[in-house]
Amino acid sequence: MSVRTTALFDVPVLTGARNRDAPWVIRRADGADLAAYRRLRHRAFVEEQRLFDRSDADDIDDDPRSVVLVAAARNGGAVIGGVRLAPLTERDIGWWAGSRLVVDTRVRGAAGLGARLIDEAVAVAEAAGVLRFDATVQERYATMFQRLGWTDEGPATVGGAPHRRMRWPIHRIRLLVERTKASLATLLDPSGASWTPSDLGGEGFLGDDGAPVPGSDLVAACDAILPAIVQRDPEWAGWCAVLVNVNDLAAMGADPVGLLDAVAGPDADLVQRALRGLRSAAEAWGVPVLGGHTQLGVPASLAVTALGRSAAPVRGGGGRPNDELTLTVDTSGGWRPGSHGTQWDSTSSRSGAELRRMGRLVAEARPRAAKDVSMAGIVGTAGMLAEASGCGVDLDVAAVPAPAGAAPGDWLTCFPGFGMLTADAAGESRMGSPLTRTAAIGTLTATPGVRLLWPDGVTTTALPGPVTGLGRA
Repeated sequence: MSVRTTALFDVPVLTGARNRDAPWVIRRADGADLAAYRRLRHRAFVEEQRLFDRSDADDIDDDPRSVVLVAAARNGGAVIGGVRLAPLTERDIGWWAGSRLVVDTRVRGAAGLGARLIDEAVAVAEAAGVLRFDATVQERYATMFQRLGWTDEGPATVGGAPHRRMRWPIHRIRLLVERTKASLATLLDPSGASWTPSDLGGEGFLGDDGAPVPGSDLVAACDAILPAIVQRDPEWAGWCAVLVNVNDLAAMGADPVGLLDAVAGPDADLVQRALRGLRSAAEAWGVPVLGGHTQLGVPASLAVTALGRSAAPVRGGGGRPNDELTLTVDTSGGWRPGSHGTQWDSTSSRSGAELRRMGRLVAEARPRAAKDVSMAGIVGTAGMLAEASGCGVDLDVAAVPAPAGAAPGDWLTCFPGFGMLTADAAGESRMGSPLTRTAAIGTLTATPGVRLLWPDGVTTTALPGPVTGLGRA
């Protein structure tokens, strides 16, 4: 994978405090704004600072993915500053850099503009799903960047001048895990008198996707759908209630044999629509609805319990240090309307035969460990599999299969419809079908947490430690 090396982020002047009532506005540049920004850059970096001989233009200027922000005076619209940001790899994997930050020092009231442009660049990067945002800045401005929250990653030399490599800390993955999974250990308190590991899934299956039923070959799973989704899109909620449960069974290598539902809503219309979606999904996966419970005149809610069969369920925590972590995922489909960036719908356009075929992949491959990608996304679920295995994981961001058009940060943190993470010795128990994409994306390690590996050899920490607190790590 090609990597750009021209991530220069030079600042001719950055003085004064940030001014929320400044006499300028910041906007995305095109046309005349872009030309004015490039003239300003040329004067600062070529004519005044002499960092370049004839031109400071480079291939980032020609990249259609680049974003340029300019600051324009309120009293006439003249461009008085700007900054650009862009991906650093040919395929956008969520690694971007800011560069060519410039402020017109001749303009009165420009104090604080540089800091505002930096803040706006950070906001744009995070909205674009960026997971690593770098900059190389002149040494004299490193303290200012640190004051804005950037971390200093060491020295560099650009154009013969001393620079510092800076990085903006992006906490998207950690915040998602904290919101969805981090409270589980506190809620369940498995070390207390009321719960034991054998209660919570059976010995060796603590915190797994499903629970083996003692004395039988049954595996039980249970999932609830967010009430807001049930209220907003009842049929989709019904579909998802089956989807997430059959995925849980599939991750354990179990064949689904029946469903039980509990559905409630303010009126009969909402409940009927939820049941219609549930019935449609049950027919697609070929699993009967055995019964359930219905209630009207109450807030919307939906939960489904699924039963499956497996004589030897696959554990979520069966991995070992140095095992290869593999992702098998269906990248067809697109974002669910109303849930862009959080729910990828790869299943509603699939035939029942296709859905059932994917559901058998873990059972046929029999990896040491498997877990379906849940609300914690690919990275958070990788952390849960590793934690349950008493491990951590190094995840190669560039190796993750992804659909075109999905921002990397969104894809790595969304619910993808069908996605399975497995761990085994390198090359062993590899899953795959014409319906999915499969790739080795990382390695289980003896060090807890999740680390992201980047093409330039840099490692960043996505999760510093355990995800749920239920695992052995």
